[in-house]
Amino acid sequence: MKSIIFLCAIFLTLVSVLSEVQTNYHDAIGIPTANRIKALEEAIQANRNITIENRIIGGELAPLNEYPFFAGLIISLVGTPDPGVCGASLLSPNRLVTAAHCNFDGIRLAHEFTVVLGSNMLFYGGERIVSRKVIMHPNYRHQFFINDIAMIYLPRNAKITNIVKPIRLPNYLESWKQFLGFQARSVGFGVTTDGHTLVNPDSLLKHITLQVVDNSQCQLKNDLNRPNYDILCTSGYGGVGLCHGDSGGPLYTIDETSTDKSIFLIGINSYKYGPTCTGGTGYTRVTSYMHFIALHLNN
Repeated sequence: MKSIIFLCAIFLTLVSVLSEVQTNYHDAIGIPTANRIKALEEAIQANRNITIENRIIGGELAPLNEYPFFAGLIISLVGTPDPGVCGASLLSPNRLVTAAHCNFDGIRLAHEFTVVLGSNMLFYGGERIVSRKVIMHPNYRHQFFINDIAMIYLPRNAKITNIVKPIRLPNYLESWKQFLGFQARSVGFGVTTDGHTLVNPDSLLKHITLQVVDNSQCQLKNDLNRPNYDILCTSGYGGVGLCHGDSGGPLYTIDETSTDKSIFLIGINSYKYGPTCTGGTGYTRVTSYMHFIALHLNN
């Protein structure tokens, strides 16, 4: 009897924690976020100044050529005319990596992706390539954001310029690092800090600096059933953090040992815990999926 009570207590605790982690991404977050971004960009195109909420909280305007690897994703979904939105990282002229839940969140399945490169806006500007080939990790589990990674195949090469170019992956030595305590940056479509600032019509793409924290901290605040070694966590303390609508986007850090201070990808935005944007963020740890990525980069 005591064993049954103990197991029930564990189950209820897990359910309570998981209830704080959004699983029906597109209906709850992706579609509403896409609608808000589209309305905002239409207003900007019409030269109207408006005030909107943050998506990257505490973020700063991102120069167009500083993040040439970032791609916005406009996602056509089966069963609804409304698109969803995610981010992705360009790894080669015709391959990108994103979160698997951008393709299938357990309810909504993507029909096609419009990949937007070289633009600070999502619905206007840049190079746009439509893809219908997305390969999710074979062991992806949407219920717990396990193996939340997917590769996007482009039907043609993107034009590589100073504002469109791939980000590098961790090298052999970097692949063994845990990155604990590292300063890392994330990029996504959002606005400035407080929700009361007029939007700059030249840029909607934002960046934010976060600190990589111990996985145990992230697991206490996120999914208790998440494997330890396949996630990477950042702190949301101090009034900064990412909102749910930045799913699939990059987390990267700087190679301080290189002469050119090159940047490389270490995480893919996977999930948030709780209703606010300033909590911790869980990322798919890139170094745990180098084989999966290499398989599709070289295919």
